Amino acid sequence: MATAGRRPGPTTTPEQILDAARSLFAERGYQGTTMRAVAQQAGVNSALVHHYFTSKERLFVAALRFPLNPAEAVAALLAAGPREEFAQRLVRFFIRAWRDPETGQQLQAVIRSSVGTAQGAASARQLAENVLLERTAGMLGVSPLHLAAAITHLIGLMIGATIIGIEPLASAGEDELVDLVTPAIAHYLAT
Repeated sequence: MATAGRRPGPTTTPEQILDAARSLFAERGYQGTTMRAVAQQAGVNSALVHHYFTSKERLFVAALRFPLNPAEAVAALLAAGPREEFAQRLVRFFIRAWRDPETGQQLQAVIRSSVGTAQGAASARQLAENVLLERTAGMLGVSPLHLAAAITHLIGLMIGATIIGIEPLASAGEDELVDLVTPAIAHYLAT
């Protein structure tokens, strides 16, 4: 008597889809990669890719093993209060993310891999240009250049504080860093 259940054979997992996505993003870049091409490379139906990741942006962020979606984070920070206090919320969010044991470790891994290899640098550049700058500059009403300056300022701050461990930056309190850095970030985002 036959029993109902799963067919024997390999199981399709999100990790298989992510492996295919990493390969295609590295080969074709963000703009040249489609969710349909990822599905084909992974040997799955494109509906399954959409089921797990819902958009190319989310697939890209997941493929990079980036611990958060920058565009979604910026949208949430914008919605959290007055626009004139956005820079302060952004700086605080950035500091907390980098100092969080799990998220900070993942962010450090992304930064280390992006400066260690040409492929890592290309992936980080694609994330910055296609997910962060393209989407969020419009949300904020600022030029991509000004947003890039603000983000690289914050990344540099956190590299100095957490990866290199420059003192007294590394041991500075959250409020102290927020007060110190917010005027510069607000300036970038206001011009």
